[in-house]
Amino acid sequence: MRREIELTDGSVLLRPYRVDDIDNLYQAIRESITEISKWMSWCHEGYSIEENRAWIEARAEAWAKGTDYDFIITSAMDGFLIGGCGLRYFDYNYRIAELGYWVRTSRTKKGVATAATRLLAQFGFKELELNRIEIVVAVGNKISQRVAEKAGATREGILRNRLFIREQVHDAVMFSLIPGDLASTG
Repeated sequence: MRREIELTDGSVLLRPYRVDDIDNLYQAIRESITEISKWMSWCHEGYSIEENRAWIEARAEAWAKGTDYDFIITSAMDGFLIGGCGLRYFDYNYRIAELGYWVRTSRTKKGVATAATRLLAQFGFKELELNRIEIVVAVGNKISQRVAEKAGATREGILRNRLFIREQVHDAVMFSLIPGDLASTG
């Protein structure tokens, strides 16, 4: 799978992470720690530039191994870093993966996560030949649940004790996308 890929709808652009994203990504995460650290275990008050650098530097190997396909979300107009999304936790026997996303605080509620979810799902279905993409969201994370719904995902039910964040167990809502879902939502 080539890493030079860009996915866009004309508003947002998704592309693989690069080393020159380290500083901008770090600033976006620092801006958003209060909001995203509630729901994402990797994000915490002491998140450092070194953690950020190590994560970005590991993306090429993860991509090459087919374990993670992570994309930066930018504005298609000016390249401003808006957030991140990715596919991971692959079960290649059943052609399933899990999709995740986050958007920096100053750019939320503008449809960015929904657009990125749809672009990434299209990539998963067309390029990776997935049959199913799952979006697992903590029950209390209403904003991310709304993103999944707006992207056309089907709410399937509650998974008890599915997530472990900040030393706490959380129930999660399971959403899924299958190839036909994207065609039906435009």
